[in-house]
Amino acid sequence: MQFQQVQQAFIAHIKDPSQNPRPADVAAERMAVYNELFFNNVQGFVSSAFPVLRSLYSAGQWQALIRHFFCRYQCTSPYFLHIAEHFLHFLQQDYKLQTIDPQFMLELAHYEWAELYLATKQVDEREVLVAADEVTSRGLGLTERAMLLAYPYPVHTISSDNQPKAAGEVQCYLLYRNQDDDVKFVLVNQITAALLQTLQQQPGATLKQLVQSLSALLPQFSPEQLLQGAEDIMRNFAAKGVLVSFQAS
Repeated sequence: MQFQQVQQAFIAHIKDPSQNPRPADVAAERMAVYNELFFNNVQGFVSSAFPVLRSLYSAGQWQALIRHFFCRYQCTSPYFLHIAEHFLHFLQQDYKLQTIDPQFMLELAHYEWAELYLATKQVDEREVLVAADEVTSRGLGLTERAMLLAYPYPVHTISSDNQPKAAGEVQCYLLYRNQDDDVKFVLVNQITAALLQTLQQQPGATLKQLVQSLSALLPQFSPEQLLQGAEDIMRNFAAKGVLVSFQAS
């Protein structure tokens, strides 16, 4: 047998020993060590990346889910962070929710992945933070340390003892990593979310320009009201280290 064939048989058995026979020239005891080592590593990585999701399953149920991922999904990287992202993609693209799965499984998994992503993201060192008293005079941008998220579940409150029974009003979050490298979140209302989304779509805009873009969406507010409200919001975010001076590439 060619080396490549042996290698593929070895890999196939490790991924799914119930469906693929053990290579004939590898002792059962030795193969068992490889099977356990690879699977336990992947299970440990995924459990560490999604601790809240993990807490919603029994040990056997979680192991079965990870085994399904391990057997069926073709990971392209062995790195911890990439395995977490692969698991999220598996849930989003290849997995059909079972009766034991929480209905908010995808939203919670995405939120936990986003926390990990921001905690480990390498940020452009050229970012220049905007001070609170500069928000009206600078072209603004959102730091790479932040993400605007929205889910029909309050994902930040979910635990094994607190699981929403149905989707509800959309919850909007600004998830960010502060200067101490701690990942935090701010629960924001729809107007603040619209302001931040406009900033993402128009990087480099001034506060007045952002308000002008919002005016058509919020005709119930006068331009003066919107400007004052937006200035207060942006000063607060600047104090959290979320706003940067826009640098054209």
